[in-house]
Amino acid sequence: MNVKDYMNQVMLPHEDAQVQSGGEGVVRRVLAYSDDAMCVENTFETGAVGALHSHPHTQVTYIVSGRFRFTVGDETYEVKAGDTLVKKNGVIHGCVALEGGVMLDFFTPMREDFTK
Repeated sequence: MNVKDYMNQVMLPHEDAQVQSGGEGVVRRVLAYSDDAMCVENTFETGAVGALHSHPHTQVTYIVSGRFRFTVGDETYEVKAGDTLVKKNGVIHGCVALEGGVMLDFFTPMREDFTK
């Protein structure tokens, strides 16, 4: 199944989540989502970069493991497992993995560009 087939599913087994490239050294898995919300798992290798960007979605990021340096607007934060960030729609943000790890991103509304 492709990512589009999982829209509005109540449960998605992790092994069924489609693996996508999120850039060099980054693996993205789109997990459960609907029109108004989306959960995405990103796995970063040490040194991998989430390039600076912005989008019309509010994004909450929960750090599951690893260490990251995030830029959000004009501020820089070093975060670790258990930390959470909020990136409001239109705010430029990006990160560097100081230590490989996993983060969960929650978007509202859902990111249509991740389902293509």
